[in-house]
Amino acid sequence: MVKKKSFDPDKLVLTKNEILEFCDRVLKKWEKNPVKNRNNILAMSAVKTSVIWTDDESLKAIWSEIFAWIFELLYENAMSQDNVEWGNVMKKLKNKK
Repeated sequence: MVKKKSFDPDKLVLTKNEILEFCDRVLKKWEKNPVKNRNNILAMSAVKTSVIWTDDESLKAIWSEIFAWIFELLYENAMSQDNVEWGNVMKKLKNKK
């Protein structure tokens, strides 16, 4: 029997390549409608450039803080919605990809 690793968002880190792949995926999506998304494309390109120039330890620190903040927001949002099941919220998030 394989022991399943427990999930700890405080220890969740991304590699530089994973962050750059995310940026590329978002850019590819937005480039389908470049006129509508021109400001977003410019901003994401700046994010991508900053990731390229940032050292790995700083990226880990920055993205760890981003993840902690996102999980806090998701939790607060879920707790404030009495009539919505958490599973439905997660399905909506998954379908936004």
